Amino acid sequence: MKIAVEGCMHGELDIVYDTLRRLEEAEGIKIDLLLCCGDFQAVRNTDDLRCVNVPLKYRTMNSFWKYYSGQAVAPYPTIFIGGNHEASNYLWELYYGGWAAPNIYFLGFSGVVKFGNIRIGGLSGIHKQHNYHSGHYERPPYNEQTIRSVYHVRHYDVLKLMHLKEPLDIFLSHDWPLGITEYGNWQKLIRAKRHFEEEVNNRTLGSKPAAELLNKLKPPYWFSAHLHCRFPAIIQHGENGPTTKFLALDKCLPGRNFLQVIDIPSNPGPYEIQYDEEWLAITRRFNIIFLLTRRRFTIRDEQLDTQDDREWVRNKLNTRGVKPFDFVQTAPSFNPSNPVSNSSITRSCRNPQTESFLQLLELPYLLDSSNSEEVDRTESSSQPGNMLDDEDIELPDEDEGAIDE
Repeated sequence: MKIAVEGCMHGELDIVYDTLRRLEEAEGIKIDLLLCCGDFQAVRNTDDLRCVNVPLKYRTMNSFWKYYSGQAVAPYPTIFIGGNHEASNYLWELYYGGWAAPNIYFLGFSGVVKFGNIRIGGLSGIHKQHNYHSGHYERPPYNEQTIRSVYHVRHYDVLKLMHLKEPLDIFLSHDWPLGITEYGNWQKLIRAKRHFEEEVNNRTLGSKPAAELLNKLKPPYWFSAHLHCRFPAIIQHGENGPTTKFLALDKCLPGRNFLQVIDIPSNPGPYEIQYDEEWLAITRRFNIIFLLTRRRFTIRDEQLDTQDDREWVRNKLNTRGVKPFDFVQTAPSFNPSNPVSNSSITRSCRNPQTESFLQLLELPYLLDSSNSEEVDRTESSSQPGNMLDDEDIELPDEDEGAIDE
């Protein structure tokens, strides 16, 4: 199976798909699957665009809306995770994962799916410690604080992944695992990215939760993006233990290292995206502690027994099948002939895919829940917890030299 991996998409689906078509023609190969490591920007319309945390000069529609509307069709099955520049209102509709457009699947805030017999896991967002133990309290319309915190990784989603026992083949994260630079040519990295030197030397570059997942899951392949450069590394997990091939990729720009194709042994095709039995069992077990308020929670890292849930899910999937529920449009698509939206406030809605998924697992729909502990969404951006930093600054292209290896 030939799998293409892309770094930060930034909504440039047309360019990435065209690049893969040219690669297929030049190399005489067939790409079976495209993976994207975040900043996908599944922007359907101008309302979604207001929910993307980017400077105004980067606030453009790009090309996802064509695939959402049906004007274009993704030529390759595509799986993506979220980063820190996303239409967060839309991804929240698909918190558990689902089709963002036909043939384009969002893995969820954390998630695992199968593609053929290849098992793919991922974690959306970036790590910021001040939000790590909070619940998912943000709802559109977002303010200056929540438009940022909505994509911060939560312990709840990481803990679900920590309960995986069966091996993964591939894992995706947006930010790099903490300490990953120790396993690659970090000297070359800081020659190209001088502003990384202090963090590399202080071992503060990257995500601690991602590092914990890397140490626990030990997948053969781990792909990341976020820092807009290419960086390979090989991690040996203990003496005589398994190895992980790590690769960070750049964003989609001419002359940059934003794509990599890998060949993984697999069963013969045709391939399709399928629900993962173990992950659905974990999702069902953890729903009782789904955190939806700003109040900090401490969840013990002890392992929960999911065996009964596993058997229950297996029976459900044997009856219903393993294919995800069908894509459904939940908002109008961008219209180039009438580009200005009449909507003044962006609200979330219930996505029928998510409703069907929860009905399959016999779980309540909680994504639009509110209660007395929920954050006041009209609060001033100066309220505690609003910590603005360089996560929200798009690095200028002239500071981003491509790293060859």
